[in-house]
Order: sequence, then structure tokens, then C-alpha cells
Amino acid sequence: MEALLERARHDARAMAEGGCDALIVENFGDVPFFGGRVPSETVAAMAVAVTAVRDAVGDLEVGVNVLRNDARSALALCAATGASFVRVNVHTGSAVSDQGLLVGRAAETLRERERLCPDVRILADVQVKHAVPLAPRPIADEAEDAWRRGGADAIVVSGRATGSPPDAADLLAVRERIPECPVLVGSGLTSANAHELMRHATGVICGTAFELDGEVAADRVERVVRSVRG
Repeated sequence: MEALLERARHDARAMAEGGCDALIVENFGDVPFFGGRVPSETVAAMAVAVTAVRDAVGDLEVGVNVLRNDARSALALCAATGASFVRVNVHTGSAVSDQGLLVGRAAETLRERERLCPDVRILADVQVKHAVPLAPRPIADEAEDAWRRGGADAIVVSGRATGSPPDAADLLAVRERIPECPVLVGSGLTSANAHELMRHATGVICGTAFELDGEVAADRVERVVRSVRG
């Protein structure tokens, strides 16, 4: 556990030094992932990790993503640690994944947020990576439902897998359908493709492009951040 926390602190400091606006703590090494509610030891470990990251980066915002789709535990972590947002892979609708069927629970999530941590924001994926919709629909339709009917605070558009970029046409379709909604690139952004992808996005969630030999490097973070802001 101490080695895990030291790695989290290292990566967090490198991202902060490189210019990130916020950080997400997620149990990415916890493979194979549980499809729904995670065990209590996972929540306990993530609470310690979120606290360590918040201590390492001071006033920088920190969020939580409990993989694969445990929004309830993510909200509990925010309530306990002061984290300020969650990422939910399937907030509305259903998707078929390597964990089986993932079902959105927006009604439960919003009511639990109101009870536990009403100021926490929900970043909701649509057509999330490593999964396909149970009933295929245009991505703009899914995004509008997650935003207007599901009560998400931002929409995340990703590619087919970790490290793969979304189609710029998908970002444009979502942006045109719900122009008032923040739209985030959820995977695959690099300093090389940032100009194209950020034409239709409000922000980006990035991880792979920051890493060198499996660890986050501040100079790589700075390069990507500079490309995004440029």
C-alpha cells in the first residue's frame, strides 16, 4: 500500500508541476475490474489514496473514478475526502463490456449525490471505451439524454480503448447537439492531435500521453498542456 501511495504522490506532483487543472484518482491497476459495486477494501484504499493526492497538490481539484462503474462508491469517497467531481463510465443507458452488462443508474446517483455531497459534479461518459452500447444509437442522442435527462454536469467522449482518441466527428456531433454542455476528450489526446480534437472540446482527461516508462513525467505533461491550451 505504501508503494502505491508513493506512486500516486509522484504522479500527482508531476501533473501539478506540468500544469494540469485537476486530477482524477482511479483504481486503474485493479484489473480485472468489477462490473458494479467494488469491495469495501477498494473503497478504503482509494480513500487513503485520494487523501494522499490532495495533500500532495494543495488547492488543485481532485476527482474520483471507481472502475468499472461504481458511482455510489465514488460519491462516498467525495463526501469523505472532499474530492469535488466523479467520472461515471455508464451514467445513462446500458453498455456491453468485458465486465458484462454495465447499466446506468442516474436516478440513484443523483439522489445519493443530493444526500451525500450536493456540490460534486458528474462527468458522464457516452459510448465509453472498452464497451459498446447495448442498443446502438447516435452518440449525440446518448449525450443529450445524459445531459438533459441524466443530469450530468459534463459529457466525456472517448475512443475505443485506453490511449485511443475519439473521432473528431463524434466530438463535433455532441458539441452541436448540446452546445451549452462542457464536452471532454476522454482518451487518446496527445500533443500531436490536440489541435484537431480540442476544436470541439472544452477540456481533456489525459493519462497515457503523460507517461514515460509507466510513470508520469512533468515535461510530458507540460508539452501536452501547452498543446491543449494553444
